[in-house]
This record gives sequence, C-alpha cells and structure tokens, in this order.
Amino acid sequence: MAFSWFGRGAGAPAAEVEKKASATGKLVALAAGSGRVVWSPRDTVSMAQTGFVGNPVGFRAVRLIAEAAAAMPLLCQDRERRYEVHPVLDLLRRPNLGQGRAEFFEALYGQILLSGNGYLEAVGDGAKGLPGELHVLRSDRMAVVPGQDGWPAAYEYAVGGRKYRFDMTGSPDPICHIKSFHPLDDHYGLSPMQAAAVAVDVHNSASSWSKALLDNAARPSGAIVYKGADGQGALAPDQYDRLVTEMELHHQGARNAGRPMLLEGGLDWKPMGFSPSDMEFHETKLAAAREIAQAFGVPPMLMGIPGEATYSNYAEANRAFYRLTVLPLVSRVTSAVAWWLSEHLGSEIVLRADPDQVPALAEERDQQWKRIGEAAFLTEAEKRAALGLPPLAAEE
Repeated sequence: MAFSWFGRGAGAPAAEVEKKASATGKLVALAAGSGRVVWSPRDTVSMAQTGFVGNPVGFRAVRLIAEAAAAMPLLCQDRERRYEVHPVLDLLRRPNLGQGRAEFFEALYGQILLSGNGYLEAVGDGAKGLPGELHVLRSDRMAVVPGQDGWPAAYEYAVGGRKYRFDMTGSPDPICHIKSFHPLDDHYGLSPMQAAAVAVDVHNSASSWSKALLDNAARPSGAIVYKGADGQGALAPDQYDRLVTEMELHHQGARNAGRPMLLEGGLDWKPMGFSPSDMEFHETKLAAAREIAQAFGVPPMLMGIPGEATYSNYAEANRAFYRLTVLPLVSRVTSAVAWWLSEHLGSEIVLRADPDQVPALAEERDQQWKRIGEAAFLTEAEKRAALGLPPLAAEE
C-alpha cells in the first residue's frame, strides 16, 4: 500500500501540489533561474584542501566530530514500538559493498562539516521497498537544479566533464540532501569550515612562517657587515655571490644549526634576535586554532590547545562536546535519513541517537533515570515517555 503523504505528488492531482507550494517559491526559482544549475558560492575543494588536508586543527576537529557521530548508537522505532530487528537497521548496518555503518556515516558527516551539504543516493531495490544500497556522494560534484516552485527539480552530479542527472519530480526521491542552515542561500548549506576560513588562513600562514624560521636556524641569524681596509662597505659582485652561496650551503637550514662560521678579513658578524612583539605570532597561531575549534563546536581542551580554561576538567569538556555538538548533528541527520527512507518504505519510522549508550554521558544518564524513577507522581507510562521509550505492549 502506498502512502500519499510521503510523496510530493504520489496519489494526489497536480493542482493540490501547486496549492501547497510556498508563495515565495516562484521568486526563489526566478532568482536562481528555473531549470538551470545553481552552483555553490564557495569552492568546496579549496576549503577542504586548506582547512582539512593542510591544517591539523581543522583535520582533527572534523575527524573528532565525524568519528564520534558515526559511532553513536541508533534506535529505530515507530509510534508503537522500538525495533531490535528492522530492514532499515539491516540496510544501515551495511549500506553498500564498500562501506560499513561507521565508514558510511563518517563520510556523510565529513561532507556536511566540510561543505555544509551531504548527499545520499539510493541504488537498486532492497527489502520492503527500501534501496538495495546507499552511497554518499561528494558535495563538490553535486549541483542543485531548482524547479518552477523553487524546490530542487533535479540534481546534477559531474565527474570529469560528464554529468548524471537525478530527477526529483517523482516519488520516492533518489537523492537525500542534508544541509546546514545558511541565512543567505536557498539551496546550499553553510559549513563550519567556511565560517572559520579566516582563522584557517591565519593558522596556515603562522605555520608557514614557523617553517621558514626553522629553515633559517629558527631565528634571524644576524647580519654580516663588511668593512674594507679602505673604509668601503660594499663587496664586489663576485664576492657577494660567493658569500651568499657559502651561507646557503654551510650555514642555513636545520641540518647546519650550530655550525661555526669562518669569516674572512673585513667581515663582522652582528647577531640579531626577535623582540617580544615579534614573538606574538605564536599567540596569534594559538588564537586562530581556538577560533577554528570553536567554529566546529569542539572544546579546545579536547584538541590539546593550551591556554583554554573554559571547562574545569577534561570530562566536563567531553560531555559538553557530545551534548552541544555531536547529538544535535546526529539528530538532524538521522531525522532526514529516516524520513527519506520512510518514503521508500511506505510507512513512517524514526531514527534517533541513543545517548544512554555513550560513556561520556553516563553521569547525566544516571541522574536523569534516578530523578524520573523517584518521581512518585508519574505513572509508568509517563516515565517511559519522559525517557523517550515507546509504550509497553498490552501483553507486557
């Protein structure tokens, strides 16, 4: 049996669908250009290169969130019961031949954190109308094609000059698009990496400066002053070139650190060092690292960034990380995935995180269970509802 309330047009005439459209949808479609690809305003590839591949703070923040969210236990239930065995759970346990549940969700969360958008593709036919496989598509290759009502009419996936078009006008949808909130874009989400772009550039520049200092003996080595016998302070061109070559070969770089210098007549060495103001680049780098961590919602203490005393201890920072960053992300993603799979299944199911199985939240769980268990004014059914548990069956 098909449930018409899952599809945009399944089981209902086109006129009814038009009545349900937003009054501003046509304006959005007009601004974007109906039927034409709308490209993301940010270069996702460059952001991933500079903020993830080339920055250790961004890399660790994304991996920390994605791995924690992918390892979060999930519950599958409907309005009546919670399922230990369900076709949706079987599908998510092995979404495709190349990925297990952890790898699949880690890739999905990583795409959302880096680009603000996550795309899932339904492939083939599986049990009870569900897809046979699920695949995470790269967000930098996907483009939205808005329809006349402003909603996506299709998605275009481009690889090496070739494009594949996913039609979104039927039901069920072949693509699930999960996006973060973006106040200035109708079709794409805003990623934490975009918000931290300036801090990433500052941190990378400070790292490049530190590397340059190491290549030059970790400090301005000093100045070689030439004073000739006749009082002239200028070297001949061949003398200058030979001196520069000698410095580069025998006295510059980490491998030559500490090597004594032999100066010929007329050359004098004037050592130089940093002033306290010149050394502030180190604090600037730490401040940029804290900004990157804050943009992703990761307590800097968990990243090993010094100078952060917001939380009294590591355990408190870890609880805040799960409660304020991981759980909201998992809740948003699993809700979208559950509704998308419900459209394929033909009946509504709910996927949500199970914080009771997270060791970092064990203390909060014990306090909540104790508080609700000792509430004498609540019935057993109300206590189960307060804990997010489905009602017991009549025979139980």
